[in-house]
Amino acid sequence: MGRFKELLKASMKSKDTEEWLDVHFTRPIGLVFALLWKRLGVHPNAVTILSIFLGIGAAYCFYFVDVWHNVCGVLLLMFANFCDSTDGQLARLTGKHTFIGRMLDGFASGLWFVGIYVALALRMQHQLMPGTTVPWGAGIWTLALVAGVLCHTTQSSLGDYYRQIHLYFLKGEGGSELGHSKQQYLIYKHLDKGDWLKRLFYLNYTSYCRSQERRTPAFQKFIQRFKSHPDNMVRQQFLEGSRPLMPYTNILTFNTRAICLYVTCLLNCPWLYFIFEITILQLIYIYMHQRHEKLCREMISLLSKTTTTQQTNQS
Repeated sequence: MGRFKELLKASMKSKDTEEWLDVHFTRPIGLVFALLWKRLGVHPNAVTILSIFLGIGAAYCFYFVDVWHNVCGVLLLMFANFCDSTDGQLARLTGKHTFIGRMLDGFASGLWFVGIYVALALRMQHQLMPGTTVPWGAGIWTLALVAGVLCHTTQSSLGDYYRQIHLYFLKGEGGSELGHSKQQYLIYKHLDKGDWLKRLFYLNYTSYCRSQERRTPAFQKFIQRFKSHPDNMVRQQFLEGSRPLMPYTNILTFNTRAICLYVTCLLNCPWLYFIFEITILQLIYIYMHQRHEKLCREMISLLSKTTTTQQTNQS
């Protein structure tokens, strides 16, 4: 039992960035599966591939309106999420970290939700809009597109970015997966042209990082200045301002979104899930983004003051 607790603790990135549901539910179950699959000799990549099939299976079940199919969809997506937690823990336990695993892990949850959005749109296109005799038709595809591409994608990517930023200031480069588009592009440029799979991955990852950087101009200025003039007081001040935003980043990732999806599908009103994405989650996204950018501007000002003070003292 003591060994299990040690492994579970090691799998946690930080108290600031972990959700209660992950800490007490997803991660422990994921670790149980990881230990089982380690004993059976299962490779982490196989677990990631399994998660993709489970997620697509969930999407298929959510196409149907009856309760039985939707319960199956809920269970399949939950197990897909367990696998998503398991593959990383299994890779750490076995030391089997591969490029293919990194690539698959990055695309897995995206594939789940692409399938789910398509399935929900197909499910509802012939249903009547609430309070009318008019079917959803192309309207539900528009709603799905706005919710999925314009909202879900941007919300989850920025939520993940802010968590990695927080971990960078909390644990340093070794404790964070904070990427930079220029670094990723240099890796892409130095890859052999025949290695098309890696080139495709790094080109896509460069674009992903660039989209995060374009939306965070104040942070980009702050991080450049901080790296040039690191200051522990500024680091601590940034963490104090960033910490209250971490619950919002968690809301914009998986659990809250999945719970809303489960409830609306079981009640046969999945259009409400799209509305939830476009309204509630988007408002949280805007609020989180504005607060974080304001924090970074304050840190730029503080860093300028501390740098000026240090230069004055030195002279």
